[in-house]
Amino acid sequence: EVDATIAAGATPAAARKWWTGEITRVANAQGVEPASLVEPAAVAALQQLVDAGTLTDKLARQVLEGMIAGEGTPQEIVDARGLAVVSDDGALIAAIDDALSAQPDVLEKIRDGKVQAAGAVIGAVMKAMRGQADAARVRELVLERAAQ
Repeated sequence: EVDATIAAGATPAAARKWWTGEITRVANAQGVEPASLVEPAAVAALQQLVDAGTLTDKLARQVLEGMIAGEGTPQEIVDARGLAVVSDDGALIAAIDDALSAQPDVLEKIRDGKVQAAGAVIGAVMKAMRGQADAARVRELVLERAAQ
């Protein structure tokens, strides 16, 4: 399965990660062979969505569950479940502003050089965005906000 997934466009490391990790875990839990759960080409398509930044690894695992349940192709599942990463800075900034207004002391801590204080805001934003934000981008935006 790993070789077929690579042939379909995934990197060797990504193909191994899916087949030896999540797919094997689900197969063992269901008492079936991993190859019976998903097609290698679909796994490659899923990884391509991760590589393109459309999905985080966490969101990709949710899409994999849908693939195993027979909900369609990775892209169809992303569309149907609304799972794509939110990359719209406007939406992220609104969530950051909400999180900062709920924790006004955090902004001062960040400005005082305690950058790790941003973690609380990043966590609140990720929760508000249901895990669909790019945490690295959220961190950048939080630090930009603090610098203003």
